Amino acid sequence: MSEFILETHDLTKEFKGFTAVDSVNLQVQRGHIHALLGPNGAGKTTCFNLLTKFLVPTRGRIVLAGTDITGETSAQIARRGVIRSFQISAVFPHLTVLENVRIGLQRFTGTSFHFWKGLTGLKTLDAKVLSLLELVDLRDMASLKAADLPYGRKRALEIATTMAMEPQLMLLDEPTQGMGHEDVDRVTALIKRVAEGRTVLMVEHNMKVVASIADRITVLARGAVLAEGDYATVSKHPAVLEAYMGTEASELVGAH
Repeated sequence: MSEFILETHDLTKEFKGFTAVDSVNLQVQRGHIHALLGPNGAGKTTCFNLLTKFLVPTRGRIVLAGTDITGETSAQIARRGVIRSFQISAVFPHLTVLENVRIGLQRFTGTSFHFWKGLTGLKTLDAKVLSLLELVDLRDMASLKAADLPYGRKRALEIATTMAMEPQLMLLDEPTQGMGHEDVDRVTALIKRVAEGRTVLMVEHNMKVVASIADRITVLARGAVLAEGDYATVSKHPAVLEAYMGTEASELVGAH
């Protein structure tokens, strides 16, 4: 078994003459938290869209656990266990916290397409749901409507729902975007906790988050890989500092 759960080979996406992702070679190691970092417009979210087939690559290959998945659909890739959490919190607002996570678990019960028939038959899943909610500090909020959760807790719920689908690879897209310091700290600790024994690829703009939890970082600029390594390595890389410039560069150096 390869040590890399995900590899891309010269992954490229062009839009009418504009190259958004330019020959990106990624290697995501099993059991690692791997961060994609870069200024706005660097190609981070486009990379995620290519990996999950929301966009079709112009050229290049995507390999998951040794299998070439470049030609597969979004649904096929999700069934392989590549599960994405979106930038904007994606929960069912009028269902309870418990019901949201239970829908994620239904994928393994053969009732995935029957959730409109009433949820009473799914009570057997509740013990697993509650253990996931415990992991993300939401057990005490299980009966609340998702719409009533504070923003940071909605992101925690989204991560619990992602975990319910038992991902081989969790893709977290800007998990701390729009949060205050307290929520950022809570969600950072949460990601570190749920990543134990799992593999996470995350797009993140917050330097302190990346410094504290990422095992490996790939820095993108103008769609291409600018630098790669651990935080100590990339934060001192001259090209990275130049790409970030000004206040962001000083934040990059001072984050650790």
